[in-house]
Amino acid sequence: MQATEITRRDPAERKRATLERLGAERDIWLSTAHPDHGPHQVPLWFLWDGQAVWMCIGAKSATARNVREEPRVRLALPDTFDVVLLQGEAEYYPARDVPQAAADAFAGKFGWDPRTAEAAPYLYLRVTPRTVRAWRGEAELRGRVIMREGVWLA
Repeated sequence: MQATEITRRDPAERKRATLERLGAERDIWLSTAHPDHGPHQVPLWFLWDGQAVWMCIGAKSATARNVREEPRVRLALPDTFDVVLLQGEAEYYPARDVPQAAADAFAGKFGWDPRTAEAAPYLYLRVTPRTVRAWRGEAELRGRVIMREGVWLA
């Protein structure tokens, strides 16, 4: 394997690329923690609505239990070279209480509507990022924070 030169992106380009990926990708890793049970991580489908990440989980899952106890979460897109990490607090909505626009957009993206699922009830999670980090390789480690306290830095 041959190493390639990585061109360092400026913050505006990192933000643009991050927003593009959030709008296009399907999967995200959600990390939660519980004071008694410790860390928990799951891959989920997600929808980016331009402001927040929406996901669905089983209402009785370990993830749901953790979010009820500790709403601070981390999210990661599944690429170890082109890294995007988000931190924020999860809000949860029973399927019957989720805003219709978010639920309709989620169903439209995935062809599956948790509001009408016959299995156990689902919760929608909404995470508005407070911090976003993005980098490609070691060359971009410096300056990887592109959102702080909910404000884009570029």
